[in-house]
Amino acid sequence: MKKVAPNDLSVGKFAARAGVPVSTLHYYEAEGLIQSWRNGANHRRYDRRELRRVAVIKVAQSVGLTLAEIRAALAEIPHDRSVDKSAWERVSETWRARLDAEIAVMQALRDQLGSCIGCGCLSLQSCPLYNPNDVLAAEGAGPRRTLTREIP
Repeated sequence: MKKVAPNDLSVGKFAARAGVPVSTLHYYEAEGLIQSWRNGANHRRYDRRELRRVAVIKVAQSVGLTLAEIRAALAEIPHDRSVDKSAWERVSETWRARLDAEIAVMQALRDQLGSCIGCGCLSLQSCPLYNPNDVLAAEGAGPRRTLTREIP
């Protein structure tokens, strides 16, 4: 059992400081993204260093990364260390290609939005520009070009 240290925070104080509800902390912990420990009174405590992990999670989620992607990246950083600059650079580098692909999809969507749907997302029977004879239907339902990241 760990003794309360000046860097430890109760779940309520930790949630307030992290800017997330307590339930989110419990969820992140259940997903293996952050860790807590219990004091002698069986109260959940968090090391203040976990705040950076929560910040990384929030930023990563805000750009569309999945919890699986976030978990894999954070697994490279031991919980007994803070997410420092070099750790953040390593973690963020693993996301670079994924984010570049997302940016390309969003730019293509933006550029096509005004003139043509361009992706078959409304199950169009025929789109003379991007889906002649509804060939994308063979790949499945929904926005096939967007889902497969093959926007022309």
